[in-house]
Amino acid sequence: MAVQMVATKMEKGDQRQGNAVDFMARLSCSVCLARLLETKEIDWSAGTIDILILTLPYHTRAKSLSMASIIFFLLLALSFAASAQRETNITLGSSLTPITNSSWLSPSGLYAFGFFRQRDGYSIGVFLSGISQKTVVWAARRDDAPVPSNATLLFTRNGRVVLTSAQGGETSIVSASQPASLASMSDSGNFVLYNSDREIIWQSFDHPTDTLLPTQQLRAGAELVSPVSETELSTGIYLLKMQTDGNLVQYPVNTPDTATYAYFDPKSNGGDVTLNLDPDGRLYLLNSTGFNIKNITDGGYPTKETINMMKLDADGIFRLYSQNLTLNGNWSAVWSSTSDKCQPKGSCGLNGYCVVKDQEAECICLPGFKFVTQGNWTSGCKRDFNAESCEDKNGSSTYTMEELSNTVWEDVSYSVLSLTMKDNCKQACLEDCN
Repeated sequence: MAVQMVATKMEKGDQRQGNAVDFMARLSCSVCLARLLETKEIDWSAGTIDILILTLPYHTRAKSLSMASIIFFLLLALSFAASAQRETNITLGSSLTPITNSSWLSPSGLYAFGFFRQRDGYSIGVFLSGISQKTVVWAARRDDAPVPSNATLLFTRNGRVVLTSAQGGETSIVSASQPASLASMSDSGNFVLYNSDREIIWQSFDHPTDTLLPTQQLRAGAELVSPVSETELSTGIYLLKMQTDGNLVQYPVNTPDTATYAYFDPKSNGGDVTLNLDPDGRLYLLNSTGFNIKNITDGGYPTKETINMMKLDADGIFRLYSQNLTLNGNWSAVWSSTSDKCQPKGSCGLNGYCVVKDQEAECICLPGFKFVTQGNWTSGCKRDFNAESCEDKNGSSTYTMEELSNTVWEDVSYSVLSLTMKDNCKQACLEDCN
């Protein structure tokens, strides 16, 4: 947005204006697309904001200038808020199919709610539709199998959003507290259901999957869960949790929420804390009074014709991504929670461990083990030998012990020995044959 303010002092004898100062502010705003000062209903499809003219008596210039500035910027802020809240209304009885009329677009066409391609079928969610690289930012029932092309998404007459099959089966897509009277897809990327009093009864922003959009919050007790891969959006193996104790922590899934398993934990104080993302990429924690208690990123990234979003990736690292909407390029990672791609715990599964080579993570199996599934590191490793008795007929051990340096293991010892020499410890383990 470009803002230009011009102040002109008229001479005392000037017959055109007398003792007056004209303050002119010209705004050019391709996003807001509104006329601020018209008393008629605002037309959000207009081309630009015209001219704001405040005519003040000369003797009140000094006192009134600050008030004029306040009014001016209040109007400007309201225009931005109205732009962000623009939404496409969806009425009862509306429907979508994967092939024709597959989504409900937001007013700008940037976001859409509906069907998107997933493996050999279709899934439902919110995605960026106004760019060449369609990007899913919220997925409904992400662990369900994709549906065929003859499925239908229906906003029923009794206020439910359901998926129906060709055989007549019905699956609820969202679980609202009461029947909806209206739905909307907003330019913020939020899909919302309203009751008859126009109160929000459900919104996708309250149920994030792996992505946080600008103005969206991750509330206390909520979490993001990584996808399986960049193209497979089912639940992966990592989560980012906004804990009720006020700490934002990352864990592998299916592990206790304890420090032993945490691998990202920017300490903060107090409960009822939210994680917030601003349009310029500033990621920060707010307490219950709205006070900023910690900046995770400083922000300041471009916003003109650009969108920034935060995503928890399949590798367990959450990153801030940016894309210029006028360029047909890929998302650029402008910040990440760590540069060590082996920091997320458990990335290599059972009997595997992670090493960094040329700044990339690589999984290696323990000696005598091989990958369960080639190409899928998180599946872990299995024994590459037949497990027989650990003693031969003479009572000697048939196994050896090998040493792996610079490796950290989970400490879940089943026996603790009071031995000080490494060789004695090895021998005790080899003799433990039962």
